[in-house]
Amino acid sequence: MIKIPRFLIAFFVIIFAIIIFPNSAWAFCGFYVAKADASLYNQASQVILARDGNRTVMTMANDYQGAVKDFALVVPVPVVLTEEQVWVGEGEIIERIDAFSAPRLVEYFDENPCSNSPQLLRGTRGAPEMAFEAAPAAPQSDSSLGVTIESQFTVGEYDILILSAKESDGLETWLVQNDYKIPQAASQLLQPYIRQNMKFFVAKVNLAEFNRKEFQSLSPLVIAYESPRFMLPIRLGMVNGNGEQDLIVYLLSPKGETELVNYRTVKIPSNIEIPEFVKEEFVGFYKSMFQKVYERQQKKVAFLEYAWDMGSCDPCSAEPLTTEELKQAGVFWLNNQRFPDVFINRIHVRYTRDRFPEDLQFQETANQQLFQGRYVITHPYRGEMKCKAAADYVENVRQQQEQEIQNLAELTNWKIEDIRRRVDLIEDVVNPLPWWRR
Repeated sequence: MIKIPRFLIAFFVIIFAIIIFPNSAWAFCGFYVAKADASLYNQASQVILARDGNRTVMTMANDYQGAVKDFALVVPVPVVLTEEQVWVGEGEIIERIDAFSAPRLVEYFDENPCSNSPQLLRGTRGAPEMAFEAAPAAPQSDSSLGVTIESQFTVGEYDILILSAKESDGLETWLVQNDYKIPQAASQLLQPYIRQNMKFFVAKVNLAEFNRKEFQSLSPLVIAYESPRFMLPIRLGMVNGNGEQDLIVYLLSPKGETELVNYRTVKIPSNIEIPEFVKEEFVGFYKSMFQKVYERQQKKVAFLEYAWDMGSCDPCSAEPLTTEELKQAGVFWLNNQRFPDVFINRIHVRYTRDRFPEDLQFQETANQQLFQGRYVITHPYRGEMKCKAAADYVENVRQQQEQEIQNLAELTNWKIEDIRRRVDLIEDVVNPLPWWRR
């Protein structure tokens, strides 16, 4: 078995998703099909949408485990795509854009309160923003099934077919006869796309080409298109999903923030002081925090995790993408500017069938308001303190540590008693207070 860490997949306007997985599955925005009973792993999906005007370049990614010979992708597309509209990209680009836009933990260290240098008061580096918004038959021929192979070509390590179909039952039968295992609900979900005269992009791995690669991982597939429609389907990806699914969308524009128009978007809680020990388990903290705010919002909103000009960041969780990396991410409007005209926002959607019944629809805006998911740790000064100001400092830290405990309990589902036991309280470690303040 070969582990494929983050395979990028793209589609034109609509992607139909099914994951073939024994007993349980996480569905995806792309229609995955597995030959035989190969296992696919797909817990979180990632999408890059670079758009200016009516032109979009889309790249999609997921975590995939399995034998590459068992991998295939089926994508509904509105036109017969040409070889020039499809290419393989760089596999690292999703990791770069994810690292740059990820919610971040920032760390500060208090100075000796007895020094002469001016200091910020504790708590001013990350003023709490705790407000949450309200809460088998005989084989049939392709022609008799109404399926036509419109074109075929090879891109990188992929063999590509473009299919058209007259009836969803015929397309389903064609897929089964060609050794694709698909769920029983596929026919019903394919029907609307066939009525819209959509075509079907089918990509499978060409093993000979794959084995020639220096690195044994699948390359991203990227598709470019022109359309006034700006949307991303998710509801069709729920056919095999047995639970909540996560989707992170990175939206790139030369104008400003790209907004989700048919669902409410809420900023993730941000700029909050939390206890020091969270540094060692930030991933667990963020997961718990996201789940709590997701539940508080009745599980039916999208969350803004980042919005910033690509040329800067404060603080940076990773270096901004270079002009060349932005081009790899699909940004097509660059002219080698020193400071590229790219605004990025990151939307995180956790969805189920009943809470997100519609596909995601977007619009470009000129809004360039900056935002980031940011969490602050401030380490108290624990060295020798021999001055009158030390007592005030210790009292200020004690109060701030209690506020951090309250913040963490409010943000997460963690018990406040457990949090309090893990906090290294200032009075337990500093020197005794001077005699004049005892």
